[in-house]
Formats: sequence, C-alpha cells, structure tokens
Amino acid sequence: MVLNKQDLKLSKKLISSYKKRLEKEIFDRSMKLKMPQNKFEEIISNNNELINLKKALNQLETESESSTQGKV
Repeated sequence: MVLNKQDLKLSKKLISSYKKRLEKEIFDRSMKLKMPQNKFEEIISNNNELINLKKALNQLETESESSTQGKV
C-alpha cells in the first residue's frame, strides 16, 4: 500500500503523538512510584510498544523521503 504525502504526514503525527503520551504515562507513573530517573529511562528505552512506534516512525520517514525524491 502506497501512502500519499498527506497520509504520511497524518500517520507520523498520530504515531508521534501516541508515543509522547505513552512516554508521559510511563514518566508520570514512575514519579508516583518514586522510581529513580535511570530506572524509568530504562523502562522507556526497553518498552516494546515504544520500540515499535519508533520503528514505525522511522519507516514512515523513509517512505516520506523516498516519495519526495521520486517526485523531483
């Protein structure tokens, strides 16, 4: 499936927004539990869902770049 430029932009925005909300939720819960900073940073960097979101954003960025280069 090929996404047009508008779809790519919207997808990146939605995924990025969700990723930020998830990171904030982890941060907020960590603060409530009084976890040390390095522990919640470790949780964020090892969270499977966040890892998948980062991969999706990278893939969308790659698709966005290739679609831009193809139209030059």
